[in-house]
Amino acid sequence: MLFARTSPVPDPLCGKFLETLVARAKSFPPIRVGVIHPCDGVSLEGALASRDQKLIVPVLIGPRGKIEAAARACGASLDGLEMVVAPHSHAAAELAVELVRQGKLEALMKGALHTDEVMSAVVRQVNGLRTERRISHVFVLDVITYCKPLLVTDAAINIYPSLDDKRDIVQNAIDLAHALGIARPKVALLSAAEMVDAKILSTIDAAALCKMADRGQITGAELDGPLAFDNAISPEAAAAKHIVSNVAGTADILVAPDLEAGNILVKQLVFLAGAEDAGLVLGARVPIILTSRADDIRARVASSALAQLFAHRRVDAA
Repeated sequence: MLFARTSPVPDPLCGKFLETLVARAKSFPPIRVGVIHPCDGVSLEGALASRDQKLIVPVLIGPRGKIEAAARACGASLDGLEMVVAPHSHAAAELAVELVRQGKLEALMKGALHTDEVMSAVVRQVNGLRTERRISHVFVLDVITYCKPLLVTDAAINIYPSLDDKRDIVQNAIDLAHALGIARPKVALLSAAEMVDAKILSTIDAAALCKMADRGQITGAELDGPLAFDNAISPEAAAAKHIVSNVAGTADILVAPDLEAGNILVKQLVFLAGAEDAGLVLGARVPIILTSRADDIRARVASSALAQLFAHRRVDAA
């Protein structure tokens, strides 16, 4: 199986979402993805594995010699692959963005370079990939003790987002949930408490975001907050606190108050709870597969499936 687990699964529905995600994505045509600087084994193998699953058509962008050396080191063949030569990682990121602007790529994938190198090319005011929407990252987690996918945002891009930033962060996550087939996701706005407290800014932001949803500034989901993490994902915890809410205890999307909280939450779920993860950067002209150096091949394949499903949803919506 593509996403094998060693831990016991308490329910047959748990721990299967990323497998079904990849299977579902195969029903659509593969998308052209610019793989930026794939000059190490794991980034090259991730792109090739995604190709083999018929999710993407990879276009390798970077120094030919380094890409070929990476292929030799991991025993991979580059036969039939399109390669666009760039002298170094910065140039590869800039060239990838330009190819998107020319309509030649439908998504981007980070290879063996720093996130800042990719994102600096993406967010340039001139000749970048900005839209009217704030760019943000969404993790999709397959947690064996939570029997549906769990989306967490933003744990990778926006360090201390403003209220306006959070509006876009929430909407990006909702749009991805729709692409995954969640018709009306339940969004939990996380804080350290479930009551609005003037001393805790995230509780005020959460309350404001809920009112923004009431006024149509955020659409396509049901929001509630502030909610502590336990109240967001545990019906028992929500009941113990006497929280009456359609979101509490059954959230689909967890919105972290800042990057630090979100990053810690995701890594705890992955490294302590055995969650499988995939992720995507949204809000730019195309989805961006922004994998971590610690991500294995399975995470890269699942992230490619996310990008493929999201890209096809955008085409259908247009």
